[in-house]
Amino acid sequence: MAAGVFFQYPPKDCNFRATRPMQPSSHPVGADSSCEVADLASGHRMTWLVLESWLRLRAIDGVGDLTVLRLVRAWHSPEAVLRASRDELIQGGCSAQLADAIRRGPDSSACRGLERELNAIERGRIEVRSALDPAYPARLKMIADPPPLLYITGALTEQDELAVAIVGARRATAAGRAMTEELSRDLARAGMTVVSGLARGVDAAAHRGALAAQGRTIAVLGCGIDQTYPREHEQLRRQIEERGAILSEVPMGAPPHSHHFPRRNRIISGLSLGVIVTEAAISSGSLITARLAAEQGREVFAVPGFVKEDTSRGTNALLKEGAALIERAQDVIDAVMAQLEPALRLRLQPSREQNERGDQLGKEEQLVYDALSYDPLTLSLELRQRVRPLPGQRYLRA
Repeated sequence: MAAGVFFQYPPKDCNFRATRPMQPSSHPVGADSSCEVADLASGHRMTWLVLESWLRLRAIDGVGDLTVLRLVRAWHSPEAVLRASRDELIQGGCSAQLADAIRRGPDSSACRGLERELNAIERGRIEVRSALDPAYPARLKMIADPPPLLYITGALTEQDELAVAIVGARRATAAGRAMTEELSRDLARAGMTVVSGLARGVDAAAHRGALAAQGRTIAVLGCGIDQTYPREHEQLRRQIEERGAILSEVPMGAPPHSHHFPRRNRIISGLSLGVIVTEAAISSGSLITARLAAEQGREVFAVPGFVKEDTSRGTNALLKEGAALIERAQDVIDAVMAQLEPALRLRLQPSREQNERGDQLGKEEQLVYDALSYDPLTLSLELRQRVRPLPGQRYLRA
């Protein structure tokens, strides 16, 4: 059975009582947790009781994700934290207030929510991996604040170690979507997994480009794993699950609240060797992803655009700030190659550009193809009565 997939739910009382005291590590709970979760014991596979302990610890009032990570680092498991006495927690570095909250445990409302979530995970056959799990994505584990829990549908594989994120404007131009799909397709053909956020515009184009190349793609949600946002991307989600994975860090049933998305972006960048922004307004959330990528030590790439176009102002600003200018997939591959171990380098193939497809164009077809751009000009020519449409999306000079 895959790690983290659950089929049985043993009913449990929400009162957790210590059965055996366990001693914490020497690191205080308040210590900086950056890159520390990676040092935890490597054999911590998820079971149903372990999952319940994670959820119970997370449900305690005042215990946020960063505190959860600090606690399990100090005590080596959520079960040990919940078993510890008040004095042991304080000796391990907890404040008196935090120790009291842990000993009280979740309130009755939180307990009911915990039971609902366990049932939903069972019904949906959702895989859950913790930051202690050896199968947790290694690159994501090394960021300052990795998600304590990852909910997964589809499948994560070793191939996803070679991942690049593509993000950008929701209201992308036709040219931006075309460029995104081309980059994504060529990167997927080269063996890269494409990571994005399932949003409208650039995100959707990034996923579709990878799928068109029969490659892998990962979508990171800003809602519960049992939700799809936006809803019109339900079919796209199913396609991604067949050739990649859907991830979320927020509890089952959580709606797509606006505050989920900036935190979601750190997962997109954290999974990736680098982040590509193909189109973005100056206020775009994709610039948050680019900033997070830089803070995480990832490469930041941007596609230049027309200076008067709103959806190019964000990418052009990134270029001014030092982002790497890219025009094709091979630019990205060349930049990330230096980060890779030799074994991973061997898995990358040179990018095959769109014009290197096996089918050869005829002379007249090549002339038409060369005359085309990424901007849809046919409608303007039709309005100016320079071309006239024929059935089957064909046109003649007027």
